[in-house]
Amino acid sequence: MTTLPSITPGQRRDRLVRRHLLAPSVREKTAEAVTEALVGLHATDPATVFLAAAARMRRPTAAAIERSLYATPTGVPVLERIRCMRRTMFVVPAQLAPTVQSATVRDATRHRTDAMAKLRDGVGWDEPRYTAVEQATVAALTARGEATAAQLAADVPDLREQIVTFPGKPYESRQRASTPVLGVLAAEGRIRRSRPAGSWTSAQFRWAPARPLSHLPDAEAKATLARHYVKAFGPVTADDVKWWTGWNLTDTRKALAATGAQAVELHHGTGYLLPEDLDAEPPLEPAAALLPGLDPTAMGWRHRDWYLDPAHAKALFDRNGNIGPTTWWNGRIVGAWAQHPDGHINHHFLTDIGREARAAVDTEIERLTAFFDGTRVTPCYRTPLERRLATR
Repeated sequence: MTTLPSITPGQRRDRLVRRHLLAPSVREKTAEAVTEALVGLHATDPATVFLAAAARMRRPTAAAIERSLYATPTGVPVLERIRCMRRTMFVVPAQLAPTVQSATVRDATRHRTDAMAKLRDGVGWDEPRYTAVEQATVAALTARGEATAAQLAADVPDLREQIVTFPGKPYESRQRASTPVLGVLAAEGRIRRSRPAGSWTSAQFRWAPARPLSHLPDAEAKATLARHYVKAFGPVTADDVKWWTGWNLTDTRKALAATGAQAVELHHGTGYLLPEDLDAEPPLEPAAALLPGLDPTAMGWRHRDWYLDPAHAKALFDRNGNIGPTTWWNGRIVGAWAQHPDGHINHHFLTDIGREARAAVDTEIERLTAFFDGTRVTPCYRTPLERRLATR
C-alpha cells in the first residue's frame, strides 16, 4: 500500500505565508501582482480590494491601486471586476477573466433564474417584460457610455419599481428592480462596474458596457481555474475546491483530476497539491498581517481549523459566514482589528502570541494607519468583535 506524502498544519501555514504574501520579504510592488498571486480579491465590499492589496504591497497607496483598477497607461485594464465564483463579486487578473467567467457561467444562469422569479413574485413581471427592460437598460447604458444605477433608472422607469425582499422576516427590506437586473447583466459579462461614484470606499459604482470576453469550453475553463486555485491555496481538499468555486461535486472532481494534482495526507483527510509543489517550502521570517473583512486568505478554504481556532469563529464571523477584519501571526489568525470613527485602529488578541508578535502587529497597525491617510472605513458585514472594537 502506497503511503501518501504528509503535509502538517505547520507546513500548510508556511505555504500560506509565502503564497499569500503575508511576510515583508515576499510582498509585491503592484495590486495586479497581488491579485495574480491570490487568483482574485473579494470585491463585495469595495474597501476589501484596496485593503487586501495594501496588506501585501511594499509601498501601498490608494492611488496606485486605483491605477491598476481603472487607469493603466495603455488604457487596457489589467484587473477586471466581475461576478463569478458563488455569484460573488471578485477582482481578477484581466487575462484570467475569460477563464473565470466561463468556469462560472452556470452560476450566472442561476442568477438570471432567481432574478426573474424575484421580479415575477415581487412586481408581476413576466419574461417578455423582463427581456424588454433588460434591452432598454443596455441601450441606455450604451448611449451614456457610463452611468450609475440611479441614472439608468431615470432613463428606464421600470428599473425604479420596488421589490420587497424576504417578506415577513426580521431582515425584510426593499430594493429597486435595478438591483437584480443589473446584477444579472454583470454576471453574464454584458456590463461591468466602472469607477465608484465616490472614494475608494464607496459602494456606489458607475456601470459601463463590458468588453467582450471570449468563452472557453466548460471543462477546459474549470480545469484551468482549479489549477490556479490549487497553485495558490494548496494543499486543498475536494471540499475546499467545491466551496470556493461554487461547483457541484461532479464538476469539482473532474476539474481537480484534470489539474494532475497529487493526493497528500492532511491532518483531517486527503488534500491535493500540484506535482511541482510537493517539496516542502522553508518558513519565512516571523510575520504579522492585518487583513480586511472578506479577505481571500481568510475566506479561501472550507476547512479552516489549521489556521483558525474554531472557538474563535463566533467572534470573527457574522451569521452568514462572512469574516471580519483579522490579525495574523505566522499564518494563523490570532485576533481582530477595527478602525474607530476617530481614525485610530483598535485590536484584540484572541490568544497570547508573545512580545515579538505584539511588536510586529504594532508595526502593521502603523503601516495600515499610514495607508488610510485619514480615510474612514466601515466593513459592509459587521461581526461581533469588529463592532466592539470599532466603538471602544
